[in-house]
Amino acid sequence: MIDWQKRHGRHALPWQQTRDPYRVWLSEIMLQQTQVATVLGYYDRFLARFPDVASLAAAPLDDVLALWAGLGYYSRARNLHRCAQAVMSEFGGAFPPSAAHLVSLPGIGRSTAAAIAAFCFGERTAILDGNVKRVLTRVLAFEDDLASTTHERRLWAIAEQLLPQDQGIEAYTQGLMDLGATLCSMRQPLCNSCPLSDLCEAHRQDRTEQFPVKTRKVKRSRRANALLWLQQGDAVWLVQRPDTGVWAGLWSMPEFEDLEAAQAWLGDWPGERQPLPVVRHVLTHFDWELSPLRHTLPERTGPKRLERLQRTWPTGKWVALADLAAHGLPAPVAKLLR
Repeated sequence: MIDWQKRHGRHALPWQQTRDPYRVWLSEIMLQQTQVATVLGYYDRFLARFPDVASLAAAPLDDVLALWAGLGYYSRARNLHRCAQAVMSEFGGAFPPSAAHLVSLPGIGRSTAAAIAAFCFGERTAILDGNVKRVLTRVLAFEDDLASTTHERRLWAIAEQLLPQDQGIEAYTQGLMDLGATLCSMRQPLCNSCPLSDLCEAHRQDRTEQFPVKTRKVKRSRRANALLWLQQGDAVWLVQRPDTGVWAGLWSMPEFEDLEAAQAWLGDWPGERQPLPVVRHVLTHFDWELSPLRHTLPERTGPKRLERLQRTWPTGKWVALADLAAHGLPAPVAKLLR
């Protein structure tokens, strides 16, 4: 595995050129459930704005969410901010050098902690992200259902036993990740190019696509709402969403149960009103159909009407179109406003 990684693994990714735990941590969080190609641009922009853990910890959460906008899974950004503050307050601004301490920080799970500890501090500890699970369960023909925490703990124990005894933990860890990301793909793995094909039980049994075993499926649901796109001149009315729930802490258009409710709230407000095509947004647990209602107010609108906005949405404000980039917007809302 170590030899294959050195000759054929990935070496050009920017977070591979450093042992700085801040940069490795940032990349590990961004790469959770997100493709490398998507992360690259965000990683560079994020480091340009927050070059170290101190600058990230000191930044307003709104600034962090604005840079994260479009990357999805926004709890990662909130935990990133909390983690940076914890590193500053609890560890004097330096990431602790062991997985056991790293896992105590907000948003850092066991596998992420192990990756940071291995890559930055050379600790002999196993990771078990999605790519590594796929590689190990196929090589071992691991039949146990990983939906069970007991079975996942068993795989963790095996992963620990397989670690190299002496040097090479960095290349070994990176090699497993690279193998899962490039050759040992979920569908149609390139077994003939795999360095572990001679050892792989799933390949020998022609059952690669049956691993890993995980039977518990996320129950998806559907949801439908309306969004009120209220615009006056070059400014739109945006509301900061609650700290919990979908799009927590982001800026969005006011949300209604349906178009009729949005129409009823507007009543006889002056201006031009236009329902727009439905936007379909796929989230982890449900599919969301959003029906935008665009209402353009005249330049002269009575103050009582505008005061009603603030009473209804105390966290709302007018945001100039030119300033949208400074606010964390959910991807569907940002796309609409563009």
